[in-house]
Amino acid sequence: MNDAKGLKKYLAVLGAFALLGLSGCGQEQTAETDSSVQETTEQTSEAVVEETTEAATEAYLDYENQDEWDFESGEMQSPINIETSAAEAMVEDGSLTLDYAEEIIDVVDNGHSIEIEDGGQATIAGRSFELAQFHLHSPSEHTVDGESFPIELHFVHKAQDGRLAVIAVFFKEGTENAAFQAILDDVQANEESDVASGLSLNVAELLPANKSYYHYLGSLTTPPLTENVEWYVMANPVEVSAEQIAAFNEYYEGNNREVQPLGERSVLKYEE
Repeated sequence: MNDAKGLKKYLAVLGAFALLGLSGCGQEQTAETDSSVQETTEQTSEAVVEETTEAATEAYLDYENQDEWDFESGEMQSPINIETSAAEAMVEDGSLTLDYAEEIIDVVDNGHSIEIEDGGQATIAGRSFELAQFHLHSPSEHTVDGESFPIELHFVHKAQDGRLAVIAVFFKEGTENAAFQAILDDVQANEESDVASGLSLNVAELLPANKSYYHYLGSLTTPPLTENVEWYVMANPVEVSAEQIAAFNEYYEGNNREVQPLGERSVLKYEE
């Protein structure tokens, strides 16, 4: 990328650091809220701030040398490969209601992804989470039965108690997606500017109509890879065109973390 674009990306990272307390991503039924969960939640919130600090300092993640990333030890890392035949049926109510704002705060190229700063709310199994931002990875970070997708979108949320929840959506090749095109157009039009774009976006077009999902407990997928993050991976992908995939890959291709071992964790399946 040219020097002006690189400067914009650096400024965007600093701006994101000043405005956000969240960046990057991040088995029992998650209705349990004992003291150990509370303690881990507080640690997660602190670590997310640290993650933003590191992102602002380093600006770019080296995806070719992931073994060198700062790592908080644990065995609940993300992403994972989802084996559909091994997923357990969710017995509790896992209903999902999403109400995201159409007036986007900003679209920024933060040095390791295209990030859309947005607001709104997700209600997951009766619990409320506020949307902080969403961003994209290419190819997908999660795999399903060993297969990856061209792009994966992450909606990053935070509850009032500090708990994090990420809703992941796979993009597959198909028909053109108007909302995704609006994001691509905005990034291209504002490459040389650090002024918020004021984009209006129909976020629902980035989500599948049927919101069945796979759920497990994992981590953020960028350093410091903090754990105790709730993951909700949509079972049904959204279509985008081959041209749109290629356009995104001109900015980022290969900004996906490698699949991590599932270990003793369970994956739950919610059917809408």
